[in-house]
Amino acid sequence: MPKIKIAEKSGFCFGVRRAIEMAEKTSGSKGKVYTLGPIIHNPQEVKRLEKKGIKTLQNPKTLKSGTAILRTHGIPLYLRNDLEKKESVNIIDATCPFVKRAQDIIKELSSENETIVIAGEKVHPEVVGLMSYGSGKCVVIENPKEADKLKVKGNISIVSQTTQTPENFDGIVKSLKKRYKVRVFNTICKATFDRQKAAEKLARTVDLMIVIGGKNSGNTTRLAQICGAKTKTYHIETVEDIKKSWFKNKNIIGLTAGASTPDWIIKQVKEEIERQLERQFGV
Repeated sequence: MPKIKIAEKSGFCFGVRRAIEMAEKTSGSKGKVYTLGPIIHNPQEVKRLEKKGIKTLQNPKTLKSGTAILRTHGIPLYLRNDLEKKESVNIIDATCPFVKRAQDIIKELSSENETIVIAGEKVHPEVVGLMSYGSGKCVVIENPKEADKLKVKGNISIVSQTTQTPENFDGIVKSLKKRYKVRVFNTICKATFDRQKAAEKLARTVDLMIVIGGKNSGNTTRLAQICGAKTKTYHIETVEDIKKSWFKNKNIIGLTAGASTPDWIIKQVKEEIERQLERQFGV
């Protein structure tokens, strides 16, 4: 009978668990409760919170009253400033402390006369928010190849999207240091780093990896990339994505999950894989 192994570090990180707990405590409040964009990048957990009355608001400018929960990824500074001017809106700041630290660093650096490079994904909500703290001095670089082509004047300070891989961040830093004087602020979240290392370690020892988490989750996507470099890997959101053909001739199956993946989804996936294996081997 094949074995199922779960990575030592997987599922909710501190920042996500904190945000979900804050949202659930707010769900009984008087008036309407909203999150500004999905509170985390997991559609199933967002849907669960919606059943508790916590709605996702895509356009904060339409909010006139009620409670606004700031998502774990943070929101652009100008949107926060607009919300704070509305006396009828109660703000609950669920921004991940690691993201908040990156925001504070960029805000402080914005007073200096140099370029601020953010190592990250240009369209990711966290990065969009970080950009807004830089007073127009930020440039987003996604990988070392883009760093090779960067042309700016003066010195550079570099920070990272919190869910970047250390390898990508280090590659960007190495490229920039060839041509510029660079100050490095490593703002990668330790929980992200721990999950990546645990997933990579497990992927080396199994025949198949299942990575569980939202397809819109940057940290989950990177887990799938890391595992995929070591063994056959599938990135799924729910049990509905599982195919029984994946487990044919596989003796050890590894499971990991992104920082936005709740325990209840991980449990469902594990139990479904166990059922598939029992049918296949007649146990």
